[in-house]
Amino acid sequence: MFRRSRAGQDGAGKGRGDGPAGDGENKPATEADPWTSFAPAPEPVPGRTGRAIRATGRFLVHEWTLAVLASLALAVGMTWPTLRYPLYTLPQDYWDPSLQAWQMAWSGHALRTNPGQLFQSNTFFPEPWSFAFSDMLLGYAPAGLLGTGPDAAVLRYNIMFVLAHAMATFGAYVLARQLGAGRIGSAVAGVSYTYAPWLLAQAGHLHIVSNGGIPLALAMLARGHGWSLRHGYRPERRRVGWAYAGWVVAAWQLSLGFGIGLVFAYVLALTLLVSAAVWFWRRRRVRRPFGRRLFVADLVGGLLFAAVGALLAVPYFKVAELHPNAERTLGDIGVYSPPASGFFTAPAESWIWGGLHEGARAALPWHPEMTLLPGFVLYALAAGGLFFSVWRLRHRLLMLAGVVVTMVIAMGTRFFDGTFTYAPLFEHLPGFNGLRTPGRMMLWTTLLLGLLAAGAVSAFARRVREISADRVPARPSPWLRAVTLLPLLLVLVEGLNDTPHPVVPEQPVAMRTVEGPLLVLPSGQNQDQPVMLWSTTRFQQVVNGGSGFTPKQLDDVRRVSAAFPDQTSVDYLRTLGVRNVVLLRDQIVGTPWEVTVDAPVEQLGITRQQVGNAVVFRL
Repeated sequence: MFRRSRAGQDGAGKGRGDGPAGDGENKPATEADPWTSFAPAPEPVPGRTGRAIRATGRFLVHEWTLAVLASLALAVGMTWPTLRYPLYTLPQDYWDPSLQAWQMAWSGHALRTNPGQLFQSNTFFPEPWSFAFSDMLLGYAPAGLLGTGPDAAVLRYNIMFVLAHAMATFGAYVLARQLGAGRIGSAVAGVSYTYAPWLLAQAGHLHIVSNGGIPLALAMLARGHGWSLRHGYRPERRRVGWAYAGWVVAAWQLSLGFGIGLVFAYVLALTLLVSAAVWFWRRRRVRRPFGRRLFVADLVGGLLFAAVGALLAVPYFKVAELHPNAERTLGDIGVYSPPASGFFTAPAESWIWGGLHEGARAALPWHPEMTLLPGFVLYALAAGGLFFSVWRLRHRLLMLAGVVVTMVIAMGTRFFDGTFTYAPLFEHLPGFNGLRTPGRMMLWTTLLLGLLAAGAVSAFARRVREISADRVPARPSPWLRAVTLLPLLLVLVEGLNDTPHPVVPEQPVAMRTVEGPLLVLPSGQNQDQPVMLWSTTRFQQVVNGGSGFTPKQLDDVRRVSAAFPDQTSVDYLRTLGVRNVVLLRDQIVGTPWEVTVDAPVEQLGITRQQVGNAVVFRL
């Protein structure tokens, strides 16, 4: 027994590997676990191609990707038939769109040839700073680098027109999402902001339709600062890159024109002042980190925004100095100030309300700028959002106050003569006296109404999910899904357009061959804007031009040349430096030129030549 026990102890000692020999081959092998046969096979590690495919798939189904694609598809459909004949037609009319098509073409031409002469355009010869006679759409200059001639200019305009609608929808959607609204509620905000009935009357004003940078910049800035309406300031969500991006987009939006960009600049400045004051006030009670990097981003971004505004303002100050008649007065504002009934009147371009509101439009002094209906569906949804919403009560009341204030300002001098509303802004805020149409403040009214509506629709969608959680399976029924989409569909229907798309007048052959400086007759505001478009083949200098005001010299040219060709008009045009006069035969019916176009000209020291449908007089 003793020997067996001792042997067992010795064997145990060797089994523990107490000595060098215990680490060798005498150690028993570990048996495999039989249950591993039932375990799932390990997932194969994807290669570089597999990872790229997965990343692409995630990108394609990401919310922002789907939102961009939906915004583009919606823009094509809701602006139809803009892209049906994009080389030959323009939305609403061919007057202001021709001017704006020329603006994009000229900015691209100037960047290619002589950027230093950007503001000295080829129109309104011999006036200086003529590119600043109206909003310049300078932010679209990169598009102007592609293509030449009127056909390319018209195509470019139509594409940018559709893309502007897509960007506005996406921008308002992103803003609502950043503030805390649900997907369907944000879609309502995006669609109502872009396709509000009153904006259909602005289809011929690309600088007004191009407003998507406003909500997009606000969304980026809010995201960069870690702020949302529902959750407030969350320092852990700060993203400096988004703050920089927001300032860049804001500066780009300002470069499209001061028509809506000026108000945006003041709103942005006011928002920053209020936000800074609230942050410092709350920081006294609870330490609220901000960060040096974010402060630098705001400083650099704010300086960039201010620099863009200052540089763009210089040519406008030059124009105001050279042309005192370009300055607006409160009397001019009164002409375009809408009454309260305008907020419930739709323009003729509205598919659903246009015919029904014909009598109401007839009662308005200038209905193209006074039909300001943002949508009856939007009114109803926003009213519901005051009582049932994902937003807090104080936020709803602030939005309601914003709606009332912007509506009052939009009435211009109609609200108690504007004494305490529009007049102080007009007289004391720099640049406000250059704005002619106060009704365009409805852009901000529409955005605030859309956010109120987004809060109501988001709360309704959340309630549907709560009801569906008690179902088996826990998902909404098709009927409940359809009900949540109903507000979006109603807003879309109310935004359908009946916008005319006239054919652009064909470019005369003479505009492709005759050198400048030249004058095209007949000349007038509406006749000259297509002439500007025709000049995009050669960009020769032309006396013609159409803008928000008529320079005194152009007015004199039109008055004197009414008797052309005679000695007085020939001498006057020679004094200006005009070398050729192009008289369009198809536009002179019923004018004195119908008789004088074939009169002898030898005694005047000029020659005449028929070029296509035009008569060219060489001075």
